[in-house]
Amino acid sequence: MTTCGTTCFLAELVGTAILILLGNGVVANVKLEKSGMKDGGTVQITIAWGLAVLLPAFIFGETTGAHFNPVLTIAFAVDGSLAPGLVGWYVAGQMLGGMLGAFLVWALYCKHFAATTDGEAKRACFCTTPSIPCIPFNFLAEALGTFVLVFAIKGIAQVPEIAGGLKYLFVFAIIVSIGMSLGGLTGYAINPARDLGPRIVYALLPMANKAPANWRYAWVPVLGPLVGALAAVWLYKVFPWS
Repeated sequence: MTTCGTTCFLAELVGTAILILLGNGVVANVKLEKSGMKDGGTVQITIAWGLAVLLPAFIFGETTGAHFNPVLTIAFAVDGSLAPGLVGWYVAGQMLGGMLGAFLVWALYCKHFAATTDGEAKRACFCTTPSIPCIPFNFLAEALGTFVLVFAIKGIAQVPEIAGGLKYLFVFAIIVSIGMSLGGLTGYAINPARDLGPRIVYALLPMANKAPANWRYAWVPVLGPLVGALAAVWLYKVFPWS
């Protein structure tokens, strides 16, 4: 690896691991038996997911742009915002980071997973599932949620007065807004590293009473976000900004 490739790989790996540790961690905190914050509710989960993105973004924003999301990386490479040669390092770091973060959640909460008999609650601590399974609508929800995410991130550039790291506070607001408005449909993965990596870890972990990993659905939070991200950078590029 080149020095830049190594740095980008490590930054995206550690940043994504922190994101998943905190994001999936709050789901475990709220859903698993014996947790001191059990039944904290969806508002706690949604706000905590926004913070889970915000914290590593502040740490690694100046290093890699704090993508932590393969479809964001691919979309930025397509629109010329990221050198194509770095895509592989970013995506590898993101996917491995997602798996590492999921494993750490299990390691920390292993006794709580053992005390929980609800298999779907266990799976929810790793990956998403639609509230009403319907592939076309689930795909659309993931695509539109990701479209809003990427288009809004690009749109921050339309407010040049936003200084330095302050822009990451707006990313927090974007994540929370998407979750509050669209999260009940599919769990708003809007990020393959947030869903596919942890889903793989979930499938491999030795837990009793697990719900199936639901591989038939697993492609939706991968391809849906990719379509949404590419549509967002395309529209941003052709929009007649004044």
